[in-house]
Amino acid sequence: MTRTRTRAKHKSHDNSSERWLLTYADLITLLLCLFVILYAMSKVDGEKYSQVMQALGGAFGAPAALDGSQAALPGQLAMSEKENISNKIRGALYEDLKANLITVSQDARGVVVHLAEELLFASGSAELKSSSSGSLDLLASVLKTLPNEIRVEGHTDNVPINTAMFPSNWHLSVARAMNTADYVMAKRGLEPGKISVGGYSEYKPLEPNTSAESRAKNRRVDIVILSTEKEQQ
Repeated sequence: MTRTRTRAKHKSHDNSSERWLLTYADLITLLLCLFVILYAMSKVDGEKYSQVMQALGGAFGAPAALDGSQAALPGQLAMSEKENISNKIRGALYEDLKANLITVSQDARGVVVHLAEELLFASGSAELKSSSSGSLDLLASVLKTLPNEIRVEGHTDNVPINTAMFPSNWHLSVARAMNTADYVMAKRGLEPGKISVGGYSEYKPLEPNTSAESRAKNRRVDIVILSTEKEQQ
């Protein structure tokens, strides 16, 4: 009986001495998961970053206060909103995009929708074409869903104009911007308090005025969807 008890004690002692291996294996597994998550975080945009941070907080017992506002990468969330707005506009105006009558870009101010003169106006005129209403209606339907402020800007090429109605390209660019803004406000119900108007004449071209094609691109009305104050900081 004595030998049996001694062997049992000895066997139990051997098992307990190897328990540290389980703890070590758990630690290695957790470290591996952490490195995988950190690597994944370096490859995603701001929205996905926020989601990963929330998941990471739950997995490692972090406080619930770890939300998007604290975990956000400056600039990446702003880009996410710009992309969202850009995609909405591209979807609504898909046919005009295919016809090269509009283009959508992004800059420090926000999302810019470039509306070609051919879509909106006859040459030298600031009166909206009746055929432009469909495109403006679709654009306005997207703008109405956004909290952002809107700036409507008129642009011309560098070919001088001097008529009784428009003594200069300044007058023409401002009139075109005003008529476009008036349409989306009066006819489509956009809030006037969210809209401002400007005319830049020939002084902010998209391309150098060196050919008929480039001058045509410069004759446009830009709808600028301004980023929110929080995103610009």
